[in-house]
Amino acid sequence: MKSFADLLDRLVLTPSRNAKLKLLTDYLAVTPDPDRGYAIAAITRDLDILSVKPAMIRALVSERVDEVLFGYSYDFVGDLAETVSLIWPSPEAENPEADLRLSAIVETLQAASRSDGPKLVERWLDDLDSSGRYALLKLITGGMRIGVSSRLMKQALADYGAKDVTEIEELWHGLAPPYLPLFDWLDGKAEKPENLAAAPFRPVMLANPTDLEELARYDPADYLAEWKWDGIRVQVTAEKGVCRIYSRTGDDISGAFPDLLAAMEFDGAIDGELLVGHAEDGAIRAGTFSDLQQRLNRKTVPAKLQKQYPAILRAYDLLQDSGEDLRPLPFERRRERLERFVAALPSDRFDLSPLVPFEGWAEVAEKRNAPPDPVIEGLMLKRRDSAYVPGRPKGPWFKWKRDPRLVDAVLMYAQRGHGKRSSFYSDYTFGVWTGPADDAQLVPVGKAYFGFTDEELKQIDKFVRDNTIERFGPVRSVRAEPDHGLVLEVAFEGLNRSTRHKSGVAMRFPRISRLRWDKPPHEADRLETLEAMLE
Repeated sequence: MKSFADLLDRLVLTPSRNAKLKLLTDYLAVTPDPDRGYAIAAITRDLDILSVKPAMIRALVSERVDEVLFGYSYDFVGDLAETVSLIWPSPEAENPEADLRLSAIVETLQAASRSDGPKLVERWLDDLDSSGRYALLKLITGGMRIGVSSRLMKQALADYGAKDVTEIEELWHGLAPPYLPLFDWLDGKAEKPENLAAAPFRPVMLANPTDLEELARYDPADYLAEWKWDGIRVQVTAEKGVCRIYSRTGDDISGAFPDLLAAMEFDGAIDGELLVGHAEDGAIRAGTFSDLQQRLNRKTVPAKLQKQYPAILRAYDLLQDSGEDLRPLPFERRRERLERFVAALPSDRFDLSPLVPFEGWAEVAEKRNAPPDPVIEGLMLKRRDSAYVPGRPKGPWFKWKRDPRLVDAVLMYAQRGHGKRSSFYSDYTFGVWTGPADDAQLVPVGKAYFGFTDEELKQIDKFVRDNTIERFGPVRSVRAEPDHGLVLEVAFEGLNRSTRHKSGVAMRFPRISRLRWDKPPHEADRLETLEAMLE
């Protein structure tokens, strides 16, 4: 357990991607099975421990520490595991058996009942030091905020075993913790394990952002264009009677979209955009991203919600057709196969992303800022002869989004961040003015937590602390008046109507573009400005 705790500590304090990879590969090299497999599962959030939940941990700490002291500490730290690990009373004497193997802890908890789980955790918290307690609690709750994505972990495995990361990704969903067949292969003790997952994930091909200056280096005749839809990129795969829906990073999200899953009566793999919508005059009318959010991150989806926001797939590419791997083929040929493939699928669930005719780059520039549908966020440009290869190769595919929209808003609320930002107010709610000019009020229109530099973060944090007027747990209400406040220039990708927000609007991907220290709050934008953008 100590080596796992040390790994987490060092990963949290290491910003460099390559340095994180080195830490992970070193850990894999010296840690025995099955400990390293369980560590990987914890970091990639593929480890389920059902006998202990965060509420149980809060109940444990309330028995050992004054509740008011814990509340203040949790408010300041902003992370449950970190707070408990620091505030838990230290043992009077060291326990020589405290450094249990990671695998022993995991397997003991997996076999424990809901009543026994908290008792085990309490005993281990007494035995471990603060770093061990932190690692234990992160292991249990799965709330890893250490800057390691599932993709980075797979890259570390590939580096450790000198393999191609795409091989790891295609095997992943056929494996289970503690991944013993995988390590036997990586260590050269066995052959590559057969892919046990029917309908496996195939690593996606990504596009590079571009502009008119860069495109001038390429011949327009070599490219095809299609609209870039504002949903989520997915891969839908049906093979051997098994159907799965994967996110672009390879996470299985099938459970959230049972209606689309039920319509996947084919043998193949399609790359496309997941949207919600409905059939209208023989075509599918796509809903906004705000509509799609009603379906995201749900373990179960009520029938009423499925009917109100039915899932649809707008197809971009065909990767597999009846056992034939089409990825080596040129895009133009894959597109022809895709058109025939989609024509045989239910039209209320599947359709094609149409190609966009153009003569030159100037016409592309004109069309990408004036799309025919508000759910379009730009254009994709794909070389006619491009094979489908994982990653983001330079040249075959480009994406050119519409210019972001800008609005000047006033900071209203601030909340503490997590991890490295836990001591800063780094999550900001901002608003615009509404009502008559002589009695205007601010109404919240969005929340952002990125787009600013570290130095700007310190400046905003100081403003928040100096201008706090109310506190609501970890949230502070900030002074925001016509003549006193902080104006933020906010960039966002799109805007939708929303009945869940008091303002009636919801922003898509808002981010802080600029701090307008020079601008008095009464000159910030009004709600009417955003409503005009909706029109």
